[in-house]
This record gives sequence, C-alpha cells and structure tokens, in this order.
Amino acid sequence: MSILILQLPRRPRQAAAEAAPDGDEAPKPARRLGDELLYALTHDGVTLARQGSAMPDLLPQADAVVAVLPAEDLSWHRITLPKAPAARMRAALVGLLEDALLDEADRVHLAVAPLSKAGEPTWVAACDREWLRAQLAPLEKAGVRVDRVAPAVWPDDPPAGYFSELPTEEGEATAMALTWSSGAGVASWPVRGSLARGLLPEPLPEGTRLFATPAVAAPAERWIGAPVTVQSPAEHLLQASRSLWNLRQFDLAPSSRGLSAVSEAWRKFRTPAWRPVRLALMAIVAVHLVGLNLAAWEQRRQLSARRAQMNDLLLQAHPDIGPVIDAPTQLRRANEALRAQAGQPGPADLEPLLQLAASAWPMQRTLQTLQYDGTALSLLAEGWSPMEIEQFRTALEASGAQVLVEGSRITLSPRKRT
Repeated sequence: MSILILQLPRRPRQAAAEAAPDGDEAPKPARRLGDELLYALTHDGVTLARQGSAMPDLLPQADAVVAVLPAEDLSWHRITLPKAPAARMRAALVGLLEDALLDEADRVHLAVAPLSKAGEPTWVAACDREWLRAQLAPLEKAGVRVDRVAPAVWPDDPPAGYFSELPTEEGEATAMALTWSSGAGVASWPVRGSLARGLLPEPLPEGTRLFATPAVAAPAERWIGAPVTVQSPAEHLLQASRSLWNLRQFDLAPSSRGLSAVSEAWRKFRTPAWRPVRLALMAIVAVHLVGLNLAAWEQRRQLSARRAQMNDLLLQAHPDIGPVIDAPTQLRRANEALRAQAGQPGPADLEPLLQLAASAWPMQRTLQTLQYDGTALSLLAEGWSPMEIEQFRTALEASGAQVLVEGSRITLSPRKRT
C-alpha cells in the first residue's frame, strides 16, 4: 500500500512571537516556495520510494495520504479524559482546557491521543482550526484526499531532540531550532544565546535520541556535545507518518459518504492490517475455482463416457452404419428404416394417429373431413362446442400426442422427442 506524506507549511507568526529566549533578534517568518509542498512517498511505510516538492495537483498518486503538522503549530495539554459521549466530547474538552488555551475556544481545534480511555490521563493536541482547514482545502480541491493529519513530534518516551534549520533570507547564516519531545510534552525554541541550552535537562536522560537535518548536523553536535543522527526532512516525514496520532477529529474528521465511503473502505481494506483478510478471501476464491474446475472436469468425463456408450450401442445394433457422427440421430433413423422394412407402423403413420384420435373422439360426433400429410393428421371439428374441443385436446395430449387447435381444425402428431 503506497502512502503519500505531505509537510504542511509553518503558520506565519509575528516577530515577537518567535523571539529568542534571551531577547535576541527573532528569526524571520517561514517562507513558502510558491504553493509547493514537500512530500515523501513510501510503498511499505518503512523505506522512501520518492521525495521532492510539487504543487497540490502535481503530487504523486497514492493509496493513502498523510499530512504532517509542524511541531511549532501545536500545543499539548495533559488532562484526564472526561466521560462524555462522542457528540459532546469536544465541548467537554473545551470546558477542561478553557483557561489553558491561548485563543478563543471557537478558533481552536482539539484532538485526543489515540487509544485514550475515559477517566485516564491523556494528551490533547490544540492548533488553529481555521488555519488547518485552510491548509487542507487546496489539497481537497486538487483531488488529494488527506486521510490523516499527524504531528511532526508528539509527547513520548524516551526523550528525543530534533534540530532543524530556520528559514532565513538569502545571504544570512543558517539559523538552528530545537524541538524537544518527552513524556512531559513538546517544546520548540531557537538555538540562540545561553538560555537555550539551559532549557534542556542536565544531564540528558538515558536513552535520549538526537536527530538533525543535514544542514545543521555539525553545529548541532558542537552545541549539544553529543552525536546526532542525520535525518533528512523526508525521513522525518516518514517517521512522523508511523505514529498513531490523527488530528482529523470532531468537525475536521473526513466525511465518508457515497463514493467517498466506498473509496475509504477500499483504502482501509488494502492496508497491512487487513492483509490476513485479503489472503483468506484469496484462498477461498482459489478453493472455489479449483472446485469448479474439478466439477466441470468430472461432468466432461461423464459426458464423454455416455457418448462412448451411445456410439458402442449404435455400432453393436447396426455394424454397417458407417462413421458415427450423431449417434442418437443415426440410431433413430436406422431403427425407423428397420421398422419400415418389417412393415410395422410408426408413431407418425396414419393408422396409429387414427387410433389415437378414436380413443378420445366425443360420442355422437361423426367424422366429416380428415387430411394426412405423412407426419400429421388434421380433423375438421365443425359444430363442436369449446368444451368438447378442450376435452378432446386434453385426452390426446395425455396419450402422448401433440395437438394444435386452429378454429375448428384440430391437427395431431406424435410428440417430438428431445
């Protein structure tokens, strides 16, 4: 199953909002290269098959699409998940987080951690709802259906640090930012001044993982005094896509109606989680195909055996018949020829047909006109009542004749064999 992973651009901020911890000059707002999006494509969820940047309508096709939200655009809150129905869960969350949110509740989008249970501690992610909706709208318009929105970094243990370059103007030195993730939450700040180093725990917790983009790997190692793992932006997108988080919840949950529901169900069916079901269905289909082929082969074998028996019967009864082409027809014709040579009447001769008609003839009716053409006998039933004609026809058909009634003319012939 192929997965297309998209990096959503950073939300623009005021300079004051991005000021350094010690009051140094803040970095410039993030730049966007037109409307192009950084993307990574994987076919197995583990290795990268393709990476680059493209406009929404030129992005590669994939079975599923995951959008990754920058770490700086999310805030994290630790709460005890309230016991509320799904339709009222957001309102319950807003009531718990009202004092902690930095914006009006109507402008904030909330998402609950995966596998959360009511009454237990959990994480809730918050971001600007209108901004996130504005990022998804061009993708939906271009036909790119985003199945899931994942955070670039989320609270987790063991702790991890992600060094990345900050966007700068041409000619300026590369600035560096650090995103720190641990079981206590997520925080991001520019690596500037002496205060930035003091925000990290000292010493670093055991098992801490450190990553850096290629452009800042060397300065990151010098600054933190420990080796870091070089990780490209595309590799970080791939890592983020493997999380269980999905920020498309509540009013931003993808709709599944009509063809969208069918498409969604098909994509889920092709996911690795459904692979055992797919294999079981394929096995069932294979067994049925084998069974049908065996049944067809057995029927063909029985049919061939019966044809061989009929051919043998024809050759035993009429050794001089010549080559066998249609055994039933040739046997019937040969028997008819023998009967004619012996002078015995056949079912289509005049005498048997007259006897058949006489057996069902109505009382007090005389025969006026008859006509025989060698295969059928026609009688004229003038003055007969409809009941008499129907009784005559029923009696003849019960005796094995084929009857055709046309007005007052009744034609009877031997019933054809099938």
